[in-house]
Amino acid sequence: MPLHYHMPLYRPPAEADNLVIQATLGCSFNRCSFCAMYRDKPYSQRSLEAVINDIQQAARIRPETRRVFLADGDALSLPTPQLLAILDALHVWLPGLARVSCYATPANILNKSPQHLRWLKERGLRLFYLGIESGSALMLRKTSKGASPEGIARAIQAASAAGIRVSATVILGLGGQQYWQEHIDATIALLNEAPVHYLSTLQLYVDPAIAGEFYQKFGEPFLCQDDQGMLREQARLIAGLNRPLIFRSDHASNAFPLAGNLPRDREKLLAELKRAMRGEQQLRPWYLRGM
Repeated sequence: MPLHYHMPLYRPPAEADNLVIQATLGCSFNRCSFCAMYRDKPYSQRSLEAVINDIQQAARIRPETRRVFLADGDALSLPTPQLLAILDALHVWLPGLARVSCYATPANILNKSPQHLRWLKERGLRLFYLGIESGSALMLRKTSKGASPEGIARAIQAASAAGIRVSATVILGLGGQQYWQEHIDATIALLNEAPVHYLSTLQLYVDPAIAGEFYQKFGEPFLCQDDQGMLREQARLIAGLNRPLIFRSDHASNAFPLAGNLPRDREKLLAELKRAMRGEQQLRPWYLRGM
């Protein structure tokens, strides 16, 4: 019998083949103006009994599981004792387990003490997926992110200090045509100050269901980037990063998928982007893109 999930269910592209266990439902913040993922799904914390029942059922279906993603939007919002109990149950029922990961917000990383983060890492929580979106304080305010660049940097540093890797996402096009340079340059500065292990880019897609809210909160006419503008942002970002990281733009929203290690593959990635900007590389059709 397959696991029953409370829909909609989201997970990062890198977790496509891994077991997903829902520890929470929805998102505890749920006010980012660019995100429609959980707008119709109220936030709640699932009982420990319900989560462990799912783990036991999953162990019967996929006993060989080595990686688990804890959903929904920010499982890290759970109290530390409950998270530790979930991690312990995962290791009891899935003895081959090598890694657990989850989405995290800057706030719920910073709400954990350094000791609690270390305990979580010791029990197998090895990776946070963190949406930083932008390093620009202005862009974060205009999109109601609920975080500051300084808070994002502290969260990354706190996770790293506990030995937990961070996979960060940046949204290309978030500043539109008028703020694209500030958006990218501030993001470069943030990532060079608080380095992450993995970095992925998404392209801005404003869901029609929340478009009115997005444009209203932006506070001025929003001039969307075209594909050339998105590629230009991508190139500027890659050129400016000076810390080692694994880079991906494999999310379905991207016009042009890329993959490489920085700084080793910087020139190769920039050359691919230049070919794409000249029309020598095919871009993903619009109808195949989405958040």
